[in-house]
Parts: sequence; C-alpha cells; structure tokens
Amino acid sequence: MSEFITMGEPLVIFAATQIDSSLVDATNFDKTMGGAELNVAIGVSRLHHSTQYISQVGDEPLGAYVEKTIQHHHVGTKYLRQVRNLGTGHQFKQLVSHGDPGIAYYRKNSAASKIETAAVDQVDLSDVRIGHLSGIFAAVSEETLTAEKRLMQRLTEKGALVTFDPNLRPQLWPNQTKMIQTINELATHADVILPGIGEGKILTGYDTPEDIANFYLSNRQTKAVIVKVGPKGSYVKARHEQGYFVSGFHVEHVVDTVGAGDGFALGVISALLEHKSLKEAALRGNAIGALQVQTPGDNDGYPTPEQLALFYQRNQVVISS
Repeated sequence: MSEFITMGEPLVIFAATQIDSSLVDATNFDKTMGGAELNVAIGVSRLHHSTQYISQVGDEPLGAYVEKTIQHHHVGTKYLRQVRNLGTGHQFKQLVSHGDPGIAYYRKNSAASKIETAAVDQVDLSDVRIGHLSGIFAAVSEETLTAEKRLMQRLTEKGALVTFDPNLRPQLWPNQTKMIQTINELATHADVILPGIGEGKILTGYDTPEDIANFYLSNRQTKAVIVKVGPKGSYVKARHEQGYFVSGFHVEHVVDTVGAGDGFALGVISALLEHKSLKEAALRGNAIGALQVQTPGDNDGYPTPEQLALFYQRNQVVISS
C-alpha cells in the first residue's frame, strides 16, 4: 500500500490563455487538472513517496481524463471511483499578469460531492503514515464533510499523523459563521495544522502567528502548528516549545499564486515522511511554495528531489544531516 493518503475533489481546469482577460471575455482555454488535496498528492509523489487518492468522478470524458492524468502523475487511483449519471467538478480560471486569478466553480452535485462514508471504510490504511485533509472538501457538501470526519477518525485510530490545511473557500460555504465553526471543529482532529496568516485571522480572531498557533495548540490532539506568512516564510510552534520563524525565499516574478499553499503542505508532509525536523519541514514548504508561484499551473512548479536539491544549492541552503 501507500505511506501517504488524501481525499478531495479533483477538478478539471479550463485555464484562459489570454492574459488579463476576464472570464466573460476570454475565448481560448487550456485543459489541465487541479484540486488542492490532489495537488498535494502529486507533489508528494514527485518527491518519490507512495500515495493514494480517495475521490469520485463522473463516468464520462472529464472523469476519464482525470483518472488518466492522476495515473500519469503516479498517484494511486485504487480508491478513485467513476460514478454514472453524475458529472466531474470543473472550473474556469483567469490568466493574470499579477495577483490572484479570477475563478468560477462548477461542482454542485458533482460525483465527488456524493461520496459516502462506505467508500472511506473500504480504504486500507495499514501502511499509511500521514493522511492529509483540507477545508475545501469539507465545504463541498454534507456528504463530503461526513466522509472527511470519518477518514480523520480512522487515521487517528490507526495511529497515522493527520495534517490539515484550512484552505478557506468562502464561496463554497453558506456563510462565514458556518465556515469558521466547521473548520475549527475539524482542526481539533488534526496533529499538524497549516493555516495561512490571513486564514488564521478569520478563523481565530487573532492577528499574530503566535496567537493563531496557540489557539490551535489548545486542541488536545494537535501537536504542532505551522502558520504561512507569505514571502516572509512561516512560523512554527510545537506543543510545550518556543515558536520560531523560518525565512522564505525571494522570488523575482510571481506568475500565479494558485498551488503555493498546497506546495507548502506537500513540502511539510514529504519532509515529515523522511523523518525531518519541523524546522526542515517548514523550510521545504517555503521552498516549494516559492517554486510554485513562478509557474502558471496549479502544480507545475512542484520539484523532483534533484530539482529541490538544486534550488537549495542556488539559495545557499545547508541542511544538516
């Protein structure tokens, strides 16, 4: 089996090719694939770790495209199911010269949104060391929220490490109160929580990385919190330890910020799979986030081990053995 597992909704992305054209006016699009949890799985696989991905797609061309593309990235599809009479989630994404692109989602009543807990109960977790979940899949439907809670429970019972990225998508929630309550409840079942500084302010009401970390460390299960603070890097705090900052990397030109947070998560996860320290895990997360923002796709910048080593060498990063 696999040492890493995640669950989410894969999205077929129709990415505009006309720069700074609105989605209303754009007429030309490239077809790619994304989805936050899937991005993480692709990146972890690219760093030579075995992975499995739990989800559902439609039994139609977009679903077949997703399955074929996931397999191309060497992510396990044993638990990816094709469902009849339901479509595959997709989105349209703007191409921008700077900043965050405009996005339009089409995922209501998708195949993934109808996942059942029985699908989670059938998953073999015997070799899984880390399971990763995010707030996005929980927001898609009541069914996905229930399935996510069940997977968290099973991972904890098995003794696997549970990582959680809040990944706020307000447009998927009925209101902000529901979003905050649900995300924070899910966080109580995670061992390592990876909020962004802006997300942390919304979810906790606190302004500083230390206060955000302390808020989540009050959870009985949570062992560590790593707060993403943008180009400055990240703030790491483990239970009963002093917090500290890990510096980010300078990027000359940001092409697209989509996928950077997922890159940070996969950097942390892959380092922990390799028994690295939290500091080294945060450093790798910072590095992969910096690589990703220099590319236009959702996961194009995720490195191989050789590319990561070269990035460290160019930035004069010394990793202790």
